[in-house]
Amino acid sequence: MLALVHGFVKVVTMINKSLFYLSTSLIFVIVFSMMYEVVSRYVFNAPTVWGLELATLLFGPYFLLGGAYLLHIKGHVNLDIIKNKLSLRLQKWLDFFSYVVVIIFCSILFYYAYPAALDSFQYGETSFSAWNPIIWPTKFAIPLALIMLGLQSLAEMIRLCVGDEV
Repeated sequence: MLALVHGFVKVVTMINKSLFYLSTSLIFVIVFSMMYEVVSRYVFNAPTVWGLELATLLFGPYFLLGGAYLLHIKGHVNLDIIKNKLSLRLQKWLDFFSYVVVIIFCSILFYYAYPAALDSFQYGETSFSAWNPIIWPTKFAIPLALIMLGLQSLAEMIRLCVGDEV
């Protein structure tokens, strides 16, 4: 049973690490599209219809998909000044409570985000701009990120209960 738990924690963390690196690579596309837009607009007086919108559509997944791995490496904002003054046992209880709150938060948000993303896919929703790209992939990044953040929170709870060797 412990091997199954260990495998779950390892797989969830590995998937979130991969999503983290994938999402961080999106910044190169965002920067390139913004640079292209600025140069074409101000140097050649020929703005694009897609540059700013592409950057906007990619920034959501960039921001969201890295969050779960940041939870694992403790990259989120934390009140370390207060937390470090507590006993180790109380710190673990506080972390456990935080993970429970994150799972509840993810569950509630997923309840509303998934139907919106599914509707967007089923209707072939577009941005209704001059470029008019489909936007369901960006909308699906929200429930995906919520699932992965919830699973990573569960994995971190398991690490707290079983020990850091998991």
